[in-house]
Amino acid sequence: MMMLLRKFAKEFLVPLGTTLSLLFATTSIVQAQQPSLPVIKKTSFRADTVNIKDFGAKGDGQFLNSEAINKAINAINQRGGGVVFVPAGLWLTGPIEMKSNVNLHVSREAILLFSKNFDDYKLVESNWEGQPAWRNQNPISGKNLENIAITGKGVIDGNGGVWRMVKRNKMTDSQWKKLVSSGGVVDEKAKIWYPSEGSMKGALENRGGTIKPGLTKEDFLDVKDFLRPNLLVFTACKRVLIEGVTIQNSAAWNLHPLMCEDVTLRDVLVRNPWYAQNGDGVDIESCKNVLVEDCTFDVGDDGICIKSGRDKAGRDRGMPTENVIIRRSVVYHAHGGFVIGSEMSGGARNIWVEDCSFIGTDIGLRFKTKRGRGGVVENIFINNINMVGIPGEAILFDMYYEAVDPIPLLGDEKKEVKVVKLPVTEETPQFRNFSIKNVHVSGADKGIFFRGLPEMHVKNITLENINIDAKNGIEIISASDINLKNIRVHTDNSSPFVQIADSENISFENLTPMNEVDLLFRVSGDESKNIRATGTELKGVKKKTEFVGGANAKALKM
Repeated sequence: MMMLLRKFAKEFLVPLGTTLSLLFATTSIVQAQQPSLPVIKKTSFRADTVNIKDFGAKGDGQFLNSEAINKAINAINQRGGGVVFVPAGLWLTGPIEMKSNVNLHVSREAILLFSKNFDDYKLVESNWEGQPAWRNQNPISGKNLENIAITGKGVIDGNGGVWRMVKRNKMTDSQWKKLVSSGGVVDEKAKIWYPSEGSMKGALENRGGTIKPGLTKEDFLDVKDFLRPNLLVFTACKRVLIEGVTIQNSAAWNLHPLMCEDVTLRDVLVRNPWYAQNGDGVDIESCKNVLVEDCTFDVGDDGICIKSGRDKAGRDRGMPTENVIIRRSVVYHAHGGFVIGSEMSGGARNIWVEDCSFIGTDIGLRFKTKRGRGGVVENIFINNINMVGIPGEAILFDMYYEAVDPIPLLGDEKKEVKVVKLPVTEETPQFRNFSIKNVHVSGADKGIFFRGLPEMHVKNITLENINIDAKNGIEIISASDINLKNIRVHTDNSSPFVQIADSENISFENLTPMNEVDLLFRVSGDESKNIRATGTELKGVKKKTEFVGGANAKALKM
């Protein structure tokens, strides 16, 4: 562990602000003042195994095995813990409730397939996108448990297709025709298919099951079909292991550790159709001490996502996600490869991401929030990231997030942001103290995009050793104390190559355009100042600077 700590200390040379006094150097470390890599506690189980077949389970894909599987889990728990073995077979089941000291081991030849009968799932107090809510019971769940695991090389399938609504513009004509003919209902504009009238009613009335005074679960029975469950949710659990299994086809999020401690995800394959609404890979929410390594994600929404509650509910909970290591993982289709937000109202801090690849994700590194969230995201260290075929931004900080697909689909309209400066309150979010190093991108719509709020800039960000091939270069709006060092970018559109608006203390060191540039820098806004560029490669630059929208020529020094 000390060798790994020294490696990170050597890789990340970035000031993290005087209030934290966090100094990273290649030769020395101030141990007492810097975040150290967390030590994640491991699970351990007794050498005692039961087979679900011994409790009456049948692997024929027809028999409902909920009772048998839960009996096996209860039995091994009462014996002090051990392994519940799922052998070869197609095991149809309803919700499974985990117990402490139990390892549910799904063999490679086994598929756990969750029932498509909505009546098998009761409405329970749960959580939806960072807020307490009534939802259908999660297919796999556990609360206030210790020492639990899901292991093996088998498949866990949430049968999510029976739950999810589907947008018309995400289907081909033949796919849409087949979906509509399968049953369900279509809205009056023929833009969205729903599995039932109740599902459509819940969507149109925006009844997400949020728990409020005076409302009970009976108030949501008429829209029960709309209240989709996340596939696997562990709440307030300690020492959690998910290893080896394939988690797929969730009605909503696939994996959701919530307020957990000491969580390990290792060698997990997570899959959802690319069109799956809310089909996130893993959402690590308000957790402490987490390791994600050697995992693969190919999903319908964000891939690896950090959250900590939404708006007032998240701030009142006051539990940041902290001490997280993510390494050697691959994300294919997703809205974002590694993501923080937008429900980050409890904050996020001390997170390391290393040696990951994003292939075809809409956005690569995606940090999103909005007014009303509050929360502080800080001390994020990212190193050695490869990206290929990114339709949107390779690196994005956006404090004007809206809950829409990041890449507009046919017929979608992207709203223009209305820039207004508001007072800073507890609802004002903050992004600060990021180090992003050694990033290589082949193909993106835009290389780097920063957009803070006028009253709260994105702050203290270091980007170093970045190589990007993209249609558009670099755009920085409402940001402060941004250091870009050794940035090499090839762009199709170089007018401008770098665009800066209402930002200050922006430093470029060794900026290298890899092709001819029509306009190197465009600076706008009367709040832009103290922008410095040293060691810039000017060969092939037709025009160096342009100042518009009230910007002063003194704002930029080259």
